[in-house]
Amino acid sequence: MAINDPISDMITRIRNATRNKAKTVTCVRNKVCTGIATVLRDEGYIDGFDVVEDGRQGQIRIRLKYGPAGEVLLHKLTRMSKPGRRVYTGVETLPRPLQGLGIAIVSTSKGVLSDRKARAERIGGELLCTIE
Repeated sequence: MAINDPISDMITRIRNATRNKAKTVTCVRNKVCTGIATVLRDEGYIDGFDVVEDGRQGQIRIRLKYGPAGEVLLHKLTRMSKPGRRVYTGVETLPRPLQGLGIAIVSTSKGVLSDRKARAERIGGELLCTIE
């Protein structure tokens, strides 16, 4: 089955897996999805991820992270830029989800970055998703 929007597919798989309290989730591998997984790992929302070769495009196996009492860390994942309506933002207008407690993931010319790193490097780009 063809996936038209692999980023939305990845976000939906992570959202569904956290609701089911799953330990891992598998997503399609591409540069943007790998970048999103890297940002989630660096910001502490997931334990890590592995790249699994399957003879075709490959897959990403994401190890999800929960709190000490089993509470969900990823409460709300929202896809901002979609194939039918791209959302671009400058560094001055980058959103601050939950007044800085959440993150926004931005695709820039220097790769996929969190909103904090994009502000530090003074670079804007396509707003992929927000995590609260």
